[in-house]
Amino acid sequence: MKKTGTLFLLLAALLSSCKESNEKTYLPESTGAINSLVVVVGNEMWRGHVGDTIRKHFAAPIVGMPMDEPLFSIDQIDPKFFTGAVRKTRSILYVKKDTLSLAHIKKDMYATPQRVGVVKGTTDAEIIKNLEEKADEIIAAFRRMEIVAAQRRFERSLNKEGVLQEKFGIELKIPSIYKVGKQEDNFVWIDREIQKGTANIIVYTMPPNSFKNKETLVKDIVAMRDSIGEKYIPGTTVPGKVTYMRTEPAYAPAVFPVEISGLKGVEVRGIWDIKNYPMAGPFLTYILNDKENDRILVLEGFVFAPATEKRNDMFELEAILKTLRFGKTEK
Repeated sequence: MKKTGTLFLLLAALLSSCKESNEKTYLPESTGAINSLVVVVGNEMWRGHVGDTIRKHFAAPIVGMPMDEPLFSIDQIDPKFFTGAVRKTRSILYVKKDTLSLAHIKKDMYATPQRVGVVKGTTDAEIIKNLEEKADEIIAAFRRMEIVAAQRRFERSLNKEGVLQEKFGIELKIPSIYKVGKQEDNFVWIDREIQKGTANIIVYTMPPNSFKNKETLVKDIVAMRDSIGEKYIPGTTVPGKVTYMRTEPAYAPAVFPVEISGLKGVEVRGIWDIKNYPMAGPFLTYILNDKENDRILVLEGFVFAPATEKRNDMFELEAILKTLRFGKTEK
């Protein structure tokens, strides 16, 4: 009887432990539109210098856009209302005056996938200091998660055309709504219709020695884009004038280091226009050093959608280009 009783207690404890473990590990699926952010902060702080600092970083204008569009669409909520469904939001910034001074990122607190940036301080000045120091890291964590969320959404139905594999030995996970519109020996143009315009992807290669001098890198990138535009992307017919897509000459593009699928290179953000015709929009270009194949691989996304917001369309293109893989992959 004593052994049986002991065994029963051990079994009961084991079952109880399993139940508690399951309750702790289960999290609901996170919610929220792409590039949306819930900021949990007191109303008074939101209206003051703390709120100004939050907006300066998290609603900063995106680089390379023809009109100002913020990094995130922000919904502010007072901490006393931070309950229920709002806790399942994918990206959350929690700012609070406390006895502690800290700033860190928490993963999957209330839902999954989820990132919660937590910033605390004993005074407004301390909170602002912590925000200034940690904002870039928190933003990067939010953006990485948003990229994955966007990729998961469009991976449900993928384009099955194999032109990129055939011509360049690469694959991109592209939503099925995109279609190949033009292909040449060293150039592929894939696009889809969006509100009042099109979202576009182009892929081509350049010789491995195309960019030799760091001092002239931006100039060389502009020259490359303009030559490709003149050759493959004509503009609207204008009698007596040559029209083609080029880099907007009034705005130098911004260049950042990047690594995608093991290839190092640069990310270029700027504005394109049509020479001799009033059309323009944002572009995002990845110029990657593909040493194994003795070439420079160029992936670009650009949007034409006059008088409309383009942030989320450009973000989708970024998410697509970052799915770059070499060789055949299953879809």
